[in-house]
Amino acid sequence: MELWYTEKQTPNLSLSCKITKTLHMEKTDYQDLAVIDTLQYGRMLVLDGMVMTTESDEFVYHEMISHVALNTHPNPERVLVVGGGDGGAIREIIKHSTVKEAVLGEIDRRVVEVSQEYLPSIARALTNPRVTLEIGDGIEHVRRNKGKYDVILIDSTEPVGPAVGLFSREFYQDVYEALTPEGIMVAQSESPFVNQDVIRMIHQNLTGVFPIKRLYLASIPTYPSGLWSFTIASKKWDPLQVDPANIRAIDTKYYTPEIHFGGFKLPQFVAELVNE
Repeated sequence: MELWYTEKQTPNLSLSCKITKTLHMEKTDYQDLAVIDTLQYGRMLVLDGMVMTTESDEFVYHEMISHVALNTHPNPERVLVVGGGDGGAIREIIKHSTVKEAVLGEIDRRVVEVSQEYLPSIARALTNPRVTLEIGDGIEHVRRNKGKYDVILIDSTEPVGPAVGLFSREFYQDVYEALTPEGIMVAQSESPFVNQDVIRMIHQNLTGVFPIKRLYLASIPTYPSGLWSFTIASKKWDPLQVDPANIRAIDTKYYTPEIHFGGFKLPQFVAELVNE
């Protein structure tokens, strides 16, 4: 008998993957959590029925949410990841030798623990001595730590459940205040094909908070439509003004100096979303 996992990505769109087995299932204090083994994408982390990451394509998301900002800031020393309990963004952050501390602010301890057990290639950096785990409300952590971070990455699910507050104007204002005077924020901002309202909301809520904000794109097969967006907001440094010679040589599979700039080359329909 064939076994398939299906994610209802929208009321009219789904992703189906043939699976070999379910490795783990539980209901945590915050969400339904599962790890399944798929034939196409390897092990897959699923939260509340939504694919968070897979062994096959995770590198795209984690490299692109991390390295654009870290190579835009001239000397990132302290970096916060809000969400991202799988540890993939942390793994990419500590590839930068300038980083003295990478803090993971994850509300659900079980996401961290299950990722360490079943997704070690993604979560392996969580035990690095430069990494600090802060299990608790990331919104409160941001609010309490003013002027501390050079870079803050909002590695959230879509705006449902505990993640709703991570898309608000009030939160972006708190992020601004938690950053140093040259600080940079990046947020995953969903698909320009099926989440246009989310992109509009993020850019509207960032307007007037950060002087620089830009959208960039990457291709992530297991996310709705396969075309994904990130939004970078900066107090001082423009990612398009980076000297290519200053982009640090690091081990990546997707991100390159050319991709750093090419991701900002938006199709017309996407450019219109952020310019409305």
